[in-house]
Amino acid sequence: MIQVWSVESLPVTRWRNGGGETREIIAITGPQGSDFLWRASIATLDKDGPFSSFNGIDRVITLLEGACVTLTVDGKEIPLALHTPLAFSGDSACAARITGQSRDFNIMTLRGACSAHVAVADSAQQSRSGVCLVLSGEWQLNGSELVTGMGAWWHNEHSTIRPVSAGGKLLFCSIEEG
Repeated sequence: MIQVWSVESLPVTRWRNGGGETREIIAITGPQGSDFLWRASIATLDKDGPFSSFNGIDRVITLLEGACVTLTVDGKEIPLALHTPLAFSGDSACAARITGQSRDFNIMTLRGACSAHVAVADSAQQSRSGVCLVLSGEWQLNGSELVTGMGAWWHNEHSTIRPVSAGGKLLFCSIEEG
């Protein structure tokens, strides 16, 4: 199954701590006793604060736009660089310090069941399961055209996304199960 979406069409959920909001892209059902196998979302950070703990989950965060964000993960400060993925354990104590509103892309995977590889690409990419977000340019995914601010997710369906013209950038996440 392939599902195309735009950032603005995704449902918005405010955080309980008031520090931001999440736009969930997809949550693939996990084995019994787990919330999900893998989950993708876009978050808007409005103020400093702790991240929720997700025991048994591996996380990858990528700053998409906005102000500077510094994460403190298990006591270590890590500044996020634009379009540069950062992987960390959902078991870790994590908090964000921001200088203004920012938006990030998040992938969470059930440790031991699957893993995610996230990168910014300017050429064709393929995977059996994954999610992508067009950062710039025009792209084509299995016949569907995607432009800036649009994305897609797919699960258990081999898919290839290609740039329509030179100069485009794509945030691409492949999910490997097993």
